[in-house]
Amino acid sequence: MTRAAAFASRALLSLAVLGVIPVAAQADGGRRLPAQVPPAYTAECGSCHLAYPPGLLPARAWLRVMSGLQDHYGTDASLDPATVQQLSAWLVANAGTYKRVREEPPEDRLTRSAWFERKHRGLEPAAWKLASVRSAANCAACHTRAEQGEFDEHQLRIPAGLDARSRRAFHD
Repeated sequence: MTRAAAFASRALLSLAVLGVIPVAAQADGGRRLPAQVPPAYTAECGSCHLAYPPGLLPARAWLRVMSGLQDHYGTDASLDPATVQQLSAWLVANAGTYKRVREEPPEDRLTRSAWFERKHRGLEPAAWKLASVRSAANCAACHTRAEQGEFDEHQLRIPAGLDARSRRAFHD
């Protein structure tokens, strides 16, 4: 971690401790996107990947994600400090607090959370490498309403190239 990144991380955590950024979620919207989404969230985060519903991670995980944007899973996703503060506050205010997401996943990755792994346990590891899927983080490959924050198992599409065993997992 660079000195600037370490400073940004400490600054965000300090803001959380001081109450500028509330650590406890104000409203738990669960897995769906809140009704009000900051345009910067959709523009900045959604330009590279699905703009994940904040309820999929706990507040502390979001704070770590936002304080490490200079090395965001191998990519520099740095934003100006005002945008970082705005999006951090929104993510924390709408972070998940329900039982499923209380546990902070390794590396703050949704795809490493216990609930994600349990929900997708029937899929073969090769399914994540299909050209039609590309990675476990590509929710929209199977969840037709992922961009609306809806991951209902009744609204799935089977990605091209999925083997028979994994196809059966869609129906279990």
